[in-house]
Amino acid sequence: MKRTYSKSCSIALITAIYVLAGVAAVLLFRALTCSAASSHLSPLTALLLADVLATVIVWAFGLLYENVSVYDPYWSVFPPVAFLIWAFYTGVWSLPVILLLVASWYWGWRLTRNWAITFKGIAHEDWRYTKYRSLHPVLFHLINLFGLNMMPTLVVFGAMLPGLRLMEEPLAISHWPLVICIVGFLVCIAAATIQLIADKQIHDFRAANPGKYCNVGLWKHGRHPNYFGEMAFWWGIWIMYVAMNGIDWFICGPIAMSAMFIGISIPLMERRQLQNKPGYAEYRKQTRMLI
Repeated sequence: MKRTYSKSCSIALITAIYVLAGVAAVLLFRALTCSAASSHLSPLTALLLADVLATVIVWAFGLLYENVSVYDPYWSVFPPVAFLIWAFYTGVWSLPVILLLVASWYWGWRLTRNWAITFKGIAHEDWRYTKYRSLHPVLFHLINLFGLNMMPTLVVFGAMLPGLRLMEEPLAISHWPLVICIVGFLVCIAAATIQLIADKQIHDFRAANPGKYCNVGLWKHGRHPNYFGEMAFWWGIWIMYVAMNGIDWFICGPIAMSAMFIGISIPLMERRQLQNKPGYAEYRKQTRMLI
């Protein structure tokens, strides 16, 4: 049976869960990077294992409260905290690192703020998860752990790799790499700002027009400006990395992130909108997917 708490108590509970998961992850990371027995384990692998442990703890509390949405803020909380921990671990505080930290914390603040605004309480579960529960009751717990929790964690970690590599060693910054790095930073800031504006526009529209699809502001020019901003943010981090290291296989991170939104998140949202929002089919024909 699901527990029912007020929104403020639910947010306090989620915060406590994440503090517990964060402490456990930090302790594991420290143990793996300080132990002689794990000398053959790379620090980046240690960070990944800490990420996985935190995800499993959040997933376990989701089981306890019968709500997969316990995981929802993880997407916006882990990256800025992990980037900061990684900066302290490597001891590299170059200008690109400072820019990366500023961008990631601004992005994380925006996304976590939007989660807090839309969060209704620990008893409320996102419609996507309730749909999976009803469609796959037997396999749901496997889908929950590996598909709804672990897969996003791994995709986000992959998209973080360019930023993490940026912090691993001091870099001699020449003129043009620095310019390109700043361009990547500005892409990140612009992307998060687009999301912030899109959030405000859709919240205001829904309050004034319940049950209708939003087609004003940024939403007039693209059906998913928030998803566009999310994808652009991770490409911005990759641009910062490329400025210092060139193009290599780390491009797979932002590609995987974009593929997840274009191949999974957007089609899932569009099917729901077509079913529940009169006139959305025409809006879909007339308006670009992103922006």
